[in-house]
Amino acid sequence: MKFSFGSRLKNKTKKSVLFVCVENAGRSQMAEGFFRKYAPEGYEPLSAGTKPTSQVNPFAIQVMDEAGIDITKQGPKDLSEDMIRNSYKIINMGCMDKNFCPTLFIPRVIDWEIEDPKDKPIERVREIRDEIERRIKELATDVSVAEENNNR
Repeated sequence: MKFSFGSRLKNKTKKSVLFVCVENAGRSQMAEGFFRKYAPEGYEPLSAGTKPTSQVNPFAIQVMDEAGIDITKQGPKDLSEDMIRNSYKIINMGCMDKNFCPTLFIPRVIDWEIEDPKDKPIERVREIRDEIERRIKELATDVSVAEENNNR
């Protein structure tokens, strides 16, 4: 007897949305946290940097905690070819160091050009956080709509 598994069989692998910046210490970490909260089912966030620092920006951790999201378990990661190759979408958060800007290394990247929170006062970091949250909500909605259209 022959069994046929048609196109209705769903792939259980989650699609990664990769958020990149140079240091992977602020913007991309906040984006990872927000996308984890707002992502539709079947999607997961990942963040990385071209020149990652040793720790996440403490102000980024603080302002995300204020928004009810704990990013203390996240850490800066090196951007790898596998991350690039296996990501459904790649978002560049913005570049402070043009020599290490992810847009130099990554094809088909979406560039958000968000200000770097490094060395900014906490009030400005909150504004940057709010801008990232707004964009993540839009991205999650766009991904949901695209997923619905693909399932029709």
